[in-house]
Amino acid sequence: MKVLSIILITALCTASLSSNTGVHPFVSRDNRSKSNANYISSLLQKATPLRRLGDAYDGQVVFDLSQYSIKFEKCQTAKQYSNSNNNKNKWVDTVLSTKRFVIFRLCPNHSCSSCNADYGEYIIEMESYLEATIQHKEQEQEQYCYDCDACLAIQAAANGQDYDDDGTCNGVDTSTCYAKCQNIANMEANGYEDAALYTQCGKVYENQNTGVSYYAGATCSSSGSRIKISLFKDDQCSVLDSTIESIDQYIKNANGYNVKLSYHLLRQTFVDGDCVASCADENYGESNNNSSNGVSQMCQTLYEEAGKCESIHGFATGIGSSQDNYATQISNEEAVCEYISTIRAGHYNQTGEIVLIGTTYSSSLASTSDAQMFALTFFVVGSVGLAVYAVYLKRKISGKNSDLIKEDGVVL
Repeated sequence: MKVLSIILITALCTASLSSNTGVHPFVSRDNRSKSNANYISSLLQKATPLRRLGDAYDGQVVFDLSQYSIKFEKCQTAKQYSNSNNNKNKWVDTVLSTKRFVIFRLCPNHSCSSCNADYGEYIIEMESYLEATIQHKEQEQEQYCYDCDACLAIQAAANGQDYDDDGTCNGVDTSTCYAKCQNIANMEANGYEDAALYTQCGKVYENQNTGVSYYAGATCSSSGSRIKISLFKDDQCSVLDSTIESIDQYIKNANGYNVKLSYHLLRQTFVDGDCVASCADENYGESNNNSSNGVSQMCQTLYEEAGKCESIHGFATGIGSSQDNYATQISNEEAVCEYISTIRAGHYNQTGEIVLIGTTYSSSLASTSDAQMFALTFFVVGSVGLAVYAVYLKRKISGKNSDLIKEDGVVL
């Protein structure tokens, strides 16, 4: 019954997610797999967002997203029923498809380390989360190095005169920024590639003699606290190859040389205990910015696409009861909140199998916990003991009956 409930909750949760798709900012290679183009659009298309940015009631905007920041909570893989045809994939022998989700919060600005009240909690597919956050972090990185060059040029022009500065310029530490930006610029020359290039599933290795192929893609760590790049056997990145300890030997650059992965950019999308980024657009007001009402494109995208759990956490604005579809939105929110709670509670393992009371329910096998093994052994031994005792009593009674027959000459 619990397994059925989780499956039903999963279906309801999926109904609250958006179906927008996009092109990953880092994907520029011809051999990048395009099999995930319909990944987001495959979600239930009847989803209804709980609130749209800029909605106004009585002429007043009720929600200012720029006052919040994104906080990463957890990444989790979950297997769900899928009616897609997997017969063409030799590695997939199940009707379950692998989905990866990210749980994040919208915390009041500058409070991510203590975000325990007045926040919104959300769930979104990992691919969509990474697409938005990596693009944002890439833009931040480019701006940082641009400011670094500008500040260093100002220092050089001043030549120490009339330059009253504590070593920072526009928030950039000029004593360290040059080295950081040079490391980023020379990453490939030093034998590294950014792990953010491999967040979308794509083929990275093929041996035509043996027919062995490997695909690289993003997945969740066992604890759910990190997002990492792993190797998979299939082009959907659903069958993880756990036998490979290091994937560097399978990652090659455009010249065919092995490279190592740098997590400099990717790790900024799952910051532990701090904000990933503020939703405020620092460049708001400039003619060439793409924000709306001073909100970064990243936060607009994440908020619009994510399933929402807000009211139970005391979210400041909550869900407006004046909305026409208020009852439907409340129903969706309850399902999303319950599913987020299930994800956080650890009901799935790293491969996405459902785990309840120490037992993993898999399509191929089930493992038994130590407690269950003890109980099973106890009952088996107890049953054998009772059987032996029953035989003993029977023989004892039969012996007494034999004595009576001999003594009295009466057949009982």
